[in-house]
Amino acid sequence: MPTTLPVRNLEEANRLAQAIVNTIPEPFLVLDADLRVLEASRSFYEIFKVEPDETQGCLLYALGHGQWDIPALRLLLETILPERVAMDGFEVDHDFPVIGHRIMLLNARKVLYDESDTMAILLAFRDVTERRAIEHEKEALLKRSDELLRQNQVLLQEMKHRVANSLQIIASILLLKARAVSSDETRFHLRDAHQRVMSVAAVQQHLDMTDGIDQIEVSNYLEKLCAGLGASMVGDNQPVALTVTSDTGMVPSATAVSLGLIVTELVINALKYAFPDRKLEAAIDVRYAIDRDDWTLTVSDNGVGKAPDGPPKSDGGLGTTIVNALAKQLNAQVTMMTGVAGFTITVAHAVVATPLLQAA
Repeated sequence: MPTTLPVRNLEEANRLAQAIVNTIPEPFLVLDADLRVLEASRSFYEIFKVEPDETQGCLLYALGHGQWDIPALRLLLETILPERVAMDGFEVDHDFPVIGHRIMLLNARKVLYDESDTMAILLAFRDVTERRAIEHEKEALLKRSDELLRQNQVLLQEMKHRVANSLQIIASILLLKARAVSSDETRFHLRDAHQRVMSVAAVQQHLDMTDGIDQIEVSNYLEKLCAGLGASMVGDNQPVALTVTSDTGMVPSATAVSLGLIVTELVINALKYAFPDRKLEAAIDVRYAIDRDDWTLTVSDNGVGKAPDGPPKSDGGLGTTIVNALAKQLNAQVTMMTGVAGFTITVAHAVVATPLLQAA
């Protein structure tokens, strides 16, 4: 048998209904079919600064000297709600005379009685003014952040363009000077410096082609870099197959720059010295392997290797100095192997595990 509330008469029922309404923390109204206020919650009086004797029995639109005569509210109560039983999240944006500008979300319910044609409307208000202000502030900050990001991208592209132009100008000047001098030794050093500048330009160009700024996908980066080197430096008089084998992984852009410069130096060195005479199936192999935090870069060729009168590619020249300096920046070790089968240089970075202290 269903449980019924111990309400003995209409007065007690009204008192119970009023108690229930007053427990609702948000403003709440009970309206009759003519939109007159039957009951209002305590929070409604407190928030909208109205008195009970000026509210109960009054037409909603007349409350507070007409502050609720709002076109959006009329649309809800006179057009939308008659066609529906309920309406949730209806937004009303209005400047109230006493409390100022407010944004309210209204939830409305029609209550129909089975035993009569009378109807009541339950109207709940939720003040979302502060929430909307925070949302608008976040939206403005997001737009500002997007604009700053766009400006930074423009400045970055401009800087890259200027760096590329500067490198091209320097390379052109070095090449012109090399053609103008009469000393073979000076010409050699100027051409060597020209190649170094072009190697930096190649690294910069292929780094700019990547999608990321802070992190670079190393496999794709090395493949593009070596493809560019092969296209620009391998001549018809000595075809050389330049291959790249690399594990996939992301590396910081600073590390990518150093790796790119090392690969460029070693490939240039191999192209200059490994094949003094025409050789069939000449090849340079670039490999990059990753093992957790450790990595190994290997550049090998099948050229002449170490000549009897001294090492052709590891003579302590500028290229070797550059490679050693870059390896030191990467906390990596450089090793060289040479022989009749060719020449191999390995640059390896290994994280040394810290030994655990043994308890006494």
